[in-house]
Amino acid sequence: MITWNNLDTLASFKELAGVKKVDLAEVMAGENGAERVKNYSVSMTEGLSYNFAAKKVDDEVLEGLKKLAEEAQLTEKFEALYNGEVINTGEKRLVLHHMTRGQLGNAVEADGADKRAFYTEQQKRIAEFADKVHAGEITNAAGEKFTTVVQIGIGGSDLGPRAMYLALENWAKKNGKFKMEAKFISNVDPDDAAAVLNSIDVAHSIFVLVSKSGTTLETLTNESFVKDALKNAGLDASRHMIAVTSETSPLAKSDDYLAAFFMDDYIGGRYSSTSAVGGAVLSLAFGPEVFAQFLDGAAAEDKLATNKDVMQNPAMLDALIGVYERNVLGYPSTAVLPYSQALSRFPAHLQQLDMESNGKSVNRFGEPVDYVTGPVIFGEPGTNGQHSFYQLLHQGTDIVPLQFIGFKNSQIGTDVVIQDSTSQQKLCANVAAQIVAFACGKEDENRNKNFEGGRPSSIIIGEQLTPEALGALLAHFENKVMFQGFLWNVNSFDQEGVQLGKVLAKRVLAHETDGALRVFSDLLNI
Repeated sequence: MITWNNLDTLASFKELAGVKKVDLAEVMAGENGAERVKNYSVSMTEGLSYNFAAKKVDDEVLEGLKKLAEEAQLTEKFEALYNGEVINTGEKRLVLHHMTRGQLGNAVEADGADKRAFYTEQQKRIAEFADKVHAGEITNAAGEKFTTVVQIGIGGSDLGPRAMYLALENWAKKNGKFKMEAKFISNVDPDDAAAVLNSIDVAHSIFVLVSKSGTTLETLTNESFVKDALKNAGLDASRHMIAVTSETSPLAKSDDYLAAFFMDDYIGGRYSSTSAVGGAVLSLAFGPEVFAQFLDGAAAEDKLATNKDVMQNPAMLDALIGVYERNVLGYPSTAVLPYSQALSRFPAHLQQLDMESNGKSVNRFGEPVDYVTGPVIFGEPGTNGQHSFYQLLHQGTDIVPLQFIGFKNSQIGTDVVIQDSTSQQKLCANVAAQIVAFACGKEDENRNKNFEGGRPSSIIIGEQLTPEALGALLAHFENKVMFQGFLWNVNSFDQEGVQLGKVLAKRVLAHETDGALRVFSDLLNI
């Protein structure tokens, strides 16, 4: 039987707090460090591996983490989730994003339908639609092919799909899979929509409106902005727009769209890249077969996350180490540092995934917790970040755990040799150097040049960033966040914290304000 208990009530957590702390600079020095790098690594799928040699763990800490995983019933809770139990307690909903890419357990029925069949049916419909667009069977009013797809959405309807598109754009061009350029409009700031519209040929653009409820203020505002642009160009907006929404939303059967593809309430926005939310834009941009490869990579990593052995379950191990850093070592934030320009927006996606999921101060039952939960997530690609905020990471007063991502080979396959090494070799040299520099530091009598070291990091290493590898990478972090939510005993699948500001904004627009809200409204000339 599953029990949902707060982290600080678990005996294994209390024991873990008493385990001797690891001197990272010491264990990573010399040949001992070389052995750690070889041994402290867990295989992922799609050619990836998770290496945690530069984390402040040893065999004793790892044994404590295994006991914690067992007492917290992480495997059993994941099994309950993918078998269709109501895990989202705040909204009393199932959590089914894993089912968009595979069937991990039992068939799950909801709303009178087999949910795996529902998701695969939507993927099939999207694939057929995309193929017709690419073949010129679906065209603009002049019978001309669409060349650009523009996604209109915000939050999870933008961050994940945008990050995935950018991650695969160069790969698709190199491998002959690039079908259409994709653009994204998210911010209600009119400058965002205007900039995108000014950069495209609207007559040859198809727009994807993404709103589960069909009532998202920012998204509907931007839709009106786009419709005005189409009208001003003498175009029929209904010939240029499709919707991704729920079957019960006002958009579902509207004549304003060429087609509507469906999502449901069991998939939160930040978990929706493998649903129709990501499927429509990615299938149009790269072709349905590339989106299918992306799903296959995610499905393989999901299956790995069901493994009961912590040392063969990289997402669970990553989660446990992260909770150890947060709740035992007391580190307040984590930096995600991909040494891949293609992953330039991946940290922004993980920022939402992690902070919207586990940024909670009450447990699953609405009771306050007496310990810290989700960390602050931030990051930028290397090597750009090295010339930006690494100063604080190396010598600042806060220790920030680091999560590196690196690939042995670039996506484009072409490079130049400068000063006896290629650009890709220089990139990989930098990430290797940073891991050791953070861990080991460097002594100097000049305190301004002294590096204390002891700054922990992990790295996910892959051969190349392909659709399958990207899917696996996405699923790894989704499952890591899920496992950490289980450990903290919070509901990782609602987001009440985003609602209050929306409510007050509506009051401002309706001029129903008083006090400070009225004065700020006046200052902003609303």
